Order: sequence, then structure tokens, then C-alpha cells
Amino acid sequence: MTDQIKLPLEGIRVLDLTQVMAGPKCTMIMGDLGAEIIKIEPPSGDYSRKMPPHFHKNDSAYYLALNRNKKSIVIDLKQEKGLNIFCDLVKKADVVVDNFRPGVTEKLKINYEILRNYNEKIIACSITGFGLDSPYANRPALDLIVQAMGGAMSFTGEPGRPPVRMGIPMGDFMPFISEKAAKLSLSLFRIFAVIGILSALQARNSFGVGRKIDISMLDCQLALMTYRAQYYFLAGEIPKPVGSGHVSSIPIRAFKAKDN
Repeated sequence: MTDQIKLPLEGIRVLDLTQVMAGPKCTMIMGDLGAEIIKIEPPSGDYSRKMPPHFHKNDSAYYLALNRNKKSIVIDLKQEKGLNIFCDLVKKADVVVDNFRPGVTEKLKINYEILRNYNEKIIACSITGFGLDSPYANRPALDLIVQAMGGAMSFTGEPGRPPVRMGIPMGDFMPFISEKAAKLSLSLFRIFAVIGILSALQARNSFGVGRKIDISMLDCQLALMTYRAQYYFLAGEIPKPVGSGHVSSIPIRAFKAKDN
């Protein structure tokens, strides 16, 4: 009888402090890969639990779409008792993921520099709109803002019409990663945050220490510009909307076929 194949992240414990979308998607993927995800919610719960318009057993479909394969507990990190419980969990965890505003982890006393005192192998990943050390660090960042500032909206849509937000939340789904720890500097791409965390786990196996991961939604949007950005740098070509077409390959377009 063949032994059951284990999922690749079985045995990895993740403390998930994230809410809404930019963060819960990352930890959900890790849960799908077998990690134990402990979602830590404030007394009010994840805001997305109440997101309209569709609900199942009092939980929003929006919330359910991003939080499968997770356990959930309530901890008030603003209270000493709650903080002590969290720090006890950190001692037996591998990864902590948050999407707080810059400065919140320091205020709550759960930033990487403090957590590594409880567990030197901990990997702490913070997801923000513009990066922890960005001049825009304290500005609000939503998917639409990041898509606009990243430039992709300027060439999404039909020629001659206003910029269009991409139908899927690419600003939320694709943050870029810059890791800083143990005097190492590493740039990777959340879907790309997951890659960054997995890389940090592998590096920990090699070097025996954890690290801090700083993820910026805007950086990733800029990285997605790829060849359109290269065309600008080489030829000064400013990207413009081409509908469902392509600026380099023809024919590429959405065509109506005989069978509709």
C-alpha cells in the first residue's frame, strides 16, 4: 500500500494577522499547500466577514473565498493578556504575516525585532501599500489606487477612452517583496509573497535564522509593466490602451467566432 503523499508545507505553522484581501490570499495559498494557518482576529473580527452582498451562515462570500484551510481565534493584541498569548504562539510558529499600516506592529510590540527575541527562527512578513520605508508609507492604499499609480490602468481599456481598472484585483493579488535580515538583501516576487516566504523558509534551513519581509503592492504593480516599461525606456513610447489587442503581436484580439 502506497503511503499517502504529504503536502509540501505540512509541519509549518503560520500566524495570520491579515484582513480583507492583501494578505489572506497569501496565507490561504500556504494553507492549500499544507501549512497550519492560525488566523488571529481582533474582537470585532476580520472586516471582510461582513462584506456584502452574499452570505453563507452569517459569513460573507468575500471572506469565505479568501480564508479556507484556516483555524481562527480571537486575540486582543492591545491587551497585555492577549499580547502574552500571541508571543507564546510565536515561540512555536514559523511565520507571522500581517497587513497592518506601517508603524502598527511597533505600536503593538509585535514587530520582527521584538518577535525574534521569542523565536530567532521566526519569519515576519508585512504587506503594505507602498513599503515600510517608502516616503508614501503612511498613505492609504487600495487596489484601485495601486493599479493607477503602477501605470497599468493607463493602457487598460479601449483606445480613446478613460483608464479602466482591471477586473481582477491585481493590486491586491501581486505584491512585490524586498527581504531584509541577517545582513542579506533579496528581491523576489505575494502570489509572490508566498514565494518570498518559501524562500525565507529554505534560507532558514540553510542558515538557521529567520528574517523580515517587506512587501509593497505598488512595487509589484511596477514590476508587472515588463515590456511596456522597457519600450518606454528604450524608445520613449508611452503605453496607451489597445483594447483586447497587443502592441507587438498580430493578430491577437478578442474576435467573435461563428459559434459565438
